[in-house]
Amino acid sequence: MVWKKSDDPPSPQPQPTAAPRPMTAAPAPSPTPPPAAPSEPPRRPSERATIGPSIFIKGDLSGEEDLVIEGRVEGKVDLKQNNVTVGKNGRVKADVFGKVVVVEGEVDGNVFAREQAILRQSGAIRGNITAPRVILEDGSRFKGSIDMEPPKETGGGSTRDEPARDRDREANNNRSEAAGVKATA
Repeated sequence: MVWKKSDDPPSPQPQPTAAPRPMTAAPAPSPTPPPAAPSEPPRRPSERATIGPSIFIKGDLSGEEDLVIEGRVEGKVDLKQNNVTVGKNGRVKADVFGKVVVVEGEVDGNVFAREQAILRQSGAIRGNITAPRVILEDGSRFKGSIDMEPPKETGGGSTRDEPARDRDREANNNRSEAAGVKATA
């Protein structure tokens, strides 16, 4: 019987089955574990809270995950480290703080975005927008002002502007005196 097993062709068949195992094993183990560490960003969308269309919240909202507002919120939305989306059905009467703020519904209040504020075509903002990058899509409604200046450094930004302002004022005074008009600041 021992001779029959060695004479049988089944022994070459396990070798081909062993060859596909390394082929399937090589792509599967290598790519799967490394994306596990960067899978936090893909996992992050699952860490998104949603305020449904039938929900009304009055008060301050804060947290550590992205937020989608499809209902009504009055008060303050403070998610500075996360994305905030006001959906098409969302109605917000609050100041909204977020990393990226997307408005598809209505916001009656100021929007403060650390990275970007986006007002979609279906959206409306009645208030000011403060963000380094702002997108207003064609057809969107906006009433307020936009401040796109980066946050000023403490102490450094104002001292540079003051000498320039003083130089300009001095130059204007000299021009006025040359023309026979005395300017007072």
